[in-house]
Amino acid sequence: MSTFKQFNSKDVLVTPFKVNKSYTLFGDTFTEDNTGIDRFIGKNSVSTNSIIGENTTGQISLVPERLVYDSIKQLYYTNFITNGSGSNASTASFNPDGTITGQASTTNYYNYLSSDLVPRREFPILPDAKIGVISIPSKLFGEYIKPNTFRYEEDSTIMTDDGEGNLFDQDGNQLGNIIYEHGLAIVTVENEDTYDSLYGTAIYGTDLYGESPGFDAFITGSNVTCSFESTLTLNETQFGVRIKENEFQYSLNPTLISGSEAVSNTYYDFATGSFFQPYITTVGMYNNNYDLLAVAKLARPLPVSQFTDTTIMVNLDMF
Repeated sequence: MSTFKQFNSKDVLVTPFKVNKSYTLFGDTFTEDNTGIDRFIGKNSVSTNSIIGENTTGQISLVPERLVYDSIKQLYYTNFITNGSGSNASTASFNPDGTITGQASTTNYYNYLSSDLVPRREFPILPDAKIGVISIPSKLFGEYIKPNTFRYEEDSTIMTDDGEGNLFDQDGNQLGNIIYEHGLAIVTVENEDTYDSLYGTAIYGTDLYGESPGFDAFITGSNVTCSFESTLTLNETQFGVRIKENEFQYSLNPTLISGSEAVSNTYYDFATGSFFQPYITTVGMYNNNYDLLAVAKLARPLPVSQFTDTTIMVNLDMF
């Protein structure tokens, strides 16, 4: 049997918390349709009036290489074309005499920075320059990829993030950037010459920039292992089921009623004594129409105290 009591706002507490899930993908399963992960090569090719007939890229969906290059440049690197640490925005000053000194910057964009530290984003702008893009769908990464969990391995080259939005190989050379909230890993270094012009001189083997396997294979090859952790916010709703000392001090269990006098609802003697305590085994959550929405089972029957208030805490994790 059951009794009902209305919740007040003070009885309900909602607490958000982050949860993570690990993914590890191998080889051909990396870009299967059911994962939704795609990889693109963007190219700074000569702009034409029409994109029809231009070279396309992508392993699931095909898009022109130039559009990939231009989109990545516009969204994530517009403040870093002239300065890898970001172009400082200039502002105009309004003087008391009504004149204006200086000119406000018209090129200060929001580039989805991942850290409050001084950023380091370099982008190749020479003709025919290439970039690589690994696109992970939100159904896998949730709200964002957890920093310090991304790892991409092709052949003997390993690329990981540093937790600040940068991608490095196993020798500590920066290869590009990662946009955690968009699930994008962007490789801006095509070859050693590109690295020299962007980040300074570095010594490489043939794993990424030599004859084999080269930049294209690194981005599109099938000998790939990729792992990361997704992040999702769950809301833990805590309900305080409060029973005052003078509430629910009787039981509605029909087995406590004398069989011969059930019509008159006469309880057995032991159920009317001062030491009799009803027990709680289950808490049900109802809406205003008394429809049962959730059930909380106690680990063991709980007696209702006659001398102090009783509080049962019910936790529900909800998206």
